[in-house]
Amino acid sequence: MHDVTPGGTAAHASCGLCPHGCRLADGHWGVCGARVGRDGAVVPSDYGLVSSLALDPIEKKPLARYCPGSRILSVGGLGCNLDCAFCQNASIGRRGCAGGAVGPRSRDGRRLSPPELTSLAQQAATQKPGNIGLAYTYNEPLVCYEFVRDCANLIHDAGMRNVLVTNGYLNEAPWSALLGLLDAANIDLKGFTQPYYDTLDAPQGLKTVMRNIMLAVQAGVHVEVTTLVVAGLNDSPDEMDALASWLASVDRSVPLHLTRCFPQHRMTDRPATPASTLRALAAVARRHLDDVLLGNL
Repeated sequence: MHDVTPGGTAAHASCGLCPHGCRLADGHWGVCGARVGRDGAVVPSDYGLVSSLALDPIEKKPLARYCPGSRILSVGGLGCNLDCAFCQNASIGRRGCAGGAVGPRSRDGRRLSPPELTSLAQQAATQKPGNIGLAYTYNEPLVCYEFVRDCANLIHDAGMRNVLVTNGYLNEAPWSALLGLLDAANIDLKGFTQPYYDTLDAPQGLKTVMRNIMLAVQAGVHVEVTTLVVAGLNDSPDEMDALASWLASVDRSVPLHLTRCFPQHRMTDRPATPASTLRALAAVARRHLDDVLLGNL
């Protein structure tokens, strides 16, 4: 639990969104850089702030087996509750805020309300191929949980679909409350050991993400799973065998995306994951799963 108070004397509020459980004094940010203490509560600091907006092919999420050939309006915000040295979207995910009174370095972006985003999604549906809904993606969208929830309600009311791209690092109660609004999700399973999740600053990360994958599948959400394979860190055949075996115990038809990692952000001293490693791990995963795909080759 992260206790962020000035001198430890001011009143603070607890954030119940993810296992970090940040306890924040007024004016102090959580480790995600997206939630702040305000009037004795923890709230999203930038509700409706959009860092990225694009009409993407659904396959880019990546979702390989959900409405193939369609497009979806994709929206990103700011902040993330993990700290991955290899982050591909560090400019919007890591905001220069590691908890405390020093706020995020940048608040650049356009503010859009849930009704405005819903209207944009409906307008994009008139194009060919038409937009099927709204995807919450690019950064970790669930650090602004309230915005995702409010948009998702309106998107469903408009007869469109909600897609979530997430690291899955969320407490059970808010996750379960959201599942009824989701049609499809790609969930990162970063690795299959807790020590690996510890390097991402994710206490209880493995069991949290495993539980949330299982709950989403049980709720009838179309789920695909992505593992970014990092050379020398999560690329052992034994670990992949355990990961794929567990995922098959949930549902062996769940697509697993194995993605190649390239040097970026703080991890520039490590080579790109060899394509041969991905192919070898895919062969291991296919002993258990029906659908294993390779990405970034």
